Amino acid sequence: MDKQVNTAEHIADDGTSGRIVVTGARVNNLRDIDVEIPHDSLTVITGLSGSGKSSLAFDTIFAEGQRRYIETFSAYARNMLGNLERPDVDSITGLCPVIAIEQKTINRNPRSTIGTTTEIYDFLRLLYARIGKARSYLSGQEMVKYTDEKIVSLIQEKYDGRKIYILAPLVKNRKGHYKELFENLVKKGYLNVRVDGQLTEISRGMKLDRYRQHNVELVIDRLKVNAKDGERLLASVETALAQGDKELMVYDVEADEVAYYSQELMDPATGISYHDPAPHNFSFNSPQGACPRCKGLGYVNIIDRAKIVPDENLSIHAGAIVPLGKYRDNVIFMQIRAILEAVGFTLKTPFKDLSDEVVDDIFNGTASVPHLEGSTVSASDYFRSFDGIIKSIETMTEEDAGYQARKWSGQFFTRCTCPECNGARLNREALHFFVDGKNIAELSSLDIAQLSQWADTVSDRLDDRDRRIAAEIIKEIAVRLHFLVDVGLDYLQLNRNSATLSGGESQRIRLATQLGSELVNVLYILDEPSIGLHQRD
Repeated sequence: MDKQVNTAEHIADDGTSGRIVVTGARVNNLRDIDVEIPHDSLTVITGLSGSGKSSLAFDTIFAEGQRRYIETFSAYARNMLGNLERPDVDSITGLCPVIAIEQKTINRNPRSTIGTTTEIYDFLRLLYARIGKARSYLSGQEMVKYTDEKIVSLIQEKYDGRKIYILAPLVKNRKGHYKELFENLVKKGYLNVRVDGQLTEISRGMKLDRYRQHNVELVIDRLKVNAKDGERLLASVETALAQGDKELMVYDVEADEVAYYSQELMDPATGISYHDPAPHNFSFNSPQGACPRCKGLGYVNIIDRAKIVPDENLSIHAGAIVPLGKYRDNVIFMQIRAILEAVGFTLKTPFKDLSDEVVDDIFNGTASVPHLEGSTVSASDYFRSFDGIIKSIETMTEEDAGYQARKWSGQFFTRCTCPECNGARLNREALHFFVDGKNIAELSSLDIAQLSQWADTVSDRLDDRDRRIAAEIIKEIAVRLHFLVDVGLDYLQLNRNSATLSGGESQRIRLATQLGSELVNVLYILDEPSIGLHQRD
């Protein structure tokens, strides 16, 4: 490596010398190297392998910058972090705050994506929480929300002169006997409820079938709607909203129909409601936003029957079912034998010749194992049911099964796209908020070049209110996307897993993220950069 990298000087506005001066660097292969590197320039350190390029850039300049930064912390913080040794160098002057960007994959965490790494997804979550338009996942209609006064106005307009019940929903499609609920309602002075569509008076000791799903609504008021009773109607509406967790129902006696009203987002056709959105509702790393099936990963592991029975020409006796192996004189084989012989098959019947019904019983289990003549096992009550091969394998995946059991069972699983969210990682409520007709998963799946064009033009398609609310958020999204385009990553998508990126792509993403922070007077050290930078317009 040349002793002098670049001696060009840049005189800063304050009259000081605008350069980094390294004197007497002796780290690793360096032998009293003196170097001057100008500020506000792109300097490349070249040389043969082992000549000390990384020793100068990372082990000397970056190490000293990091040490000086940590020295600004309190004694308590330095004690927690540990002291960094000063690199073997006589002096370094003119050193700016230093950020090192190495060429390595960012993160192996399956939850890390380009969107989360660059923080663009965080701004998208904020955008959807502020101006996202909710639609019902059942009817597709736009969700609505009302104030107390608006609900009263709508009831008076729709039910003028009609007899109605004001109801507060307490239980929605849940099992239980609800004896304590009815007792508490009586203590509060309420006498009537609507249970599973039937109006009834609360009786002493009243309870429901605990094993069935029920709907329970509290009768708040019964009245005939007219303009003179506006105050009474308002009071009943406020009480119903308080008792029903910001929701109420209006039962039209004559038409035998129910309408729904809510202070939160609600589908007027079906009565389903959403909570007011917050940024965490659109995060696949949050329980409030993640798909309940895949827990925000976008994929699930399912048992692959082809791995359990790879060769259907074999019989069960010969080892067709890999987890069981060849025939042994034990309980499981006796149970399977009983199931087979009850329908005319044997353990030596080729697996491909078994009927679909008996195969299903073997895989998924059966509540009753047929009696096997001469077997003490099939006569025992304990072995009268068979859980199935799949249940046995799934049991081995549990945490308390042990590492070896989990490793063994893992060979029978196949990773596939989550069937509930189709790989979007989010729950169905989060996927039914839209900005410019697209949900957040659809935007994340666009190429960065397409997403950048969308961010540049979306404000023109928003109404005045949404445009004012979203102006700064969209601006920040657009700026960060432009940086990604500038470093040549316009072909990627925000939902791309970080673990799938190459070292060069990872490095460019980290660089774009740092540039997006808009820090000034920062020294960036890049490790063998594969970055195709070009001058922005």
